[in-house]
Amino acid sequence: MINLEIPKKFGALVNQAHQAAAEIFRPNSRKYDIAEHEYPKELDIFAALLDGMNSSGEGGAGAGSVRRTEKSNQVRNGANMSIVLGAIELCWGDVGFLLSMPRQGLGNAAIASVANEEQLARFGKLWASMAITEPDTGSDSANIKTTAIKDGDDYIINGEKIFVTAGERSDAVVVWATLDKSLGRAAIKSFVVEKGTPGMEVVRLENKLGIRASDTAVIQFTDCRVPAANLLGDPDISQGFAGVMQTFDNTRPLVAAMAIGLARAALEETAKLLAEAGVEVDYDKPANQQHAAAATYLGLEADWEAANLLTLKAAWMADNSKPNSLEASEAKAKAGRVVTELTLKCVELCGSIGYSEHTLLEKWARDSKILDIFEGTQQIQQLIVARRLLGKSSGELK
Repeated sequence: MINLEIPKKFGALVNQAHQAAAEIFRPNSRKYDIAEHEYPKELDIFAALLDGMNSSGEGGAGAGSVRRTEKSNQVRNGANMSIVLGAIELCWGDVGFLLSMPRQGLGNAAIASVANEEQLARFGKLWASMAITEPDTGSDSANIKTTAIKDGDDYIINGEKIFVTAGERSDAVVVWATLDKSLGRAAIKSFVVEKGTPGMEVVRLENKLGIRASDTAVIQFTDCRVPAANLLGDPDISQGFAGVMQTFDNTRPLVAAMAIGLARAALEETAKLLAEAGVEVDYDKPANQQHAAAATYLGLEADWEAANLLTLKAAWMADNSKPNSLEASEAKAKAGRVVTELTLKCVELCGSIGYSEHTLLEKWARDSKILDIFEGTQQIQQLIVARRLLGKSSGELK
């Protein structure tokens, strides 16, 4: 049975994360939405605080907190739950800010999930972004064309990666590449490539619809030589695609949590604006007996609650050594769909105020869309869920 009360040991984390969201993220949200590609310097102080929380063993809200030890599959100290709870609070403030936090990139989750102890010691303090998507490869990550060819004690990487979150600002990039195209997905591995490595170049920053506080880069790898020791986890291809895919079991609930936090912000702002307009939401009366706006709001809130519970379940399972690939995809699919539909409906309910820059509702509607796309699109998540429920392989159900 899952206790839905926030564990007492996470109380301080949740309070601190909410305080940072209220005092740093939210007040500067519009500023960096307008000033795209300008680094939010206000994050440096909070990043230092988060580093201290992580190193103290109390848990943190950052992606690098997840760690399954080699001696046990048990995640230390409920790390996934702490990440999810912290991310919900921080994204109540601003999603782009969370994605811009130093040393807390999605690549850090990959390092924490897959790296051996020696690699964790070397790379654990870096700010690592994740490079998976390619011009011809989006959600079908098994179709990666970037190559990593063994040459003595090194690998030589060639290829292009697009939509790399924090790709310019980070210290390193976790690059997914294939060791041998003829072997298909089994040969795909992830490599840590540190900035400044010859042959690695950030060629462009994207201008985006949302999460404009976070930079998104295109990175080119041309005969980029990296040590063989930078291949994360086991180089044995018999371990196959499952090794790198383990990252998603941790990051998909994290992205779902981002959606939960953003959606909650939109719900709270909409409730306030409805109340100011004289629309009362009555929880003791059937929805069909209330104002149409109130009935719509209740439906949105119910959808949010379902997504929230799925996300907490996926994190709880990871922390208790239970396979959670199905639940991680369910949470990501549900939360991604809910946040996009909910934020647009909140804009609609609030009329001209919701569509203007007087509130953050229009910005949240723009920010929400990426949460239904990255770390696997809505369609891919539904496909994964269907395969799991029907017991079908990727070859049997495409």
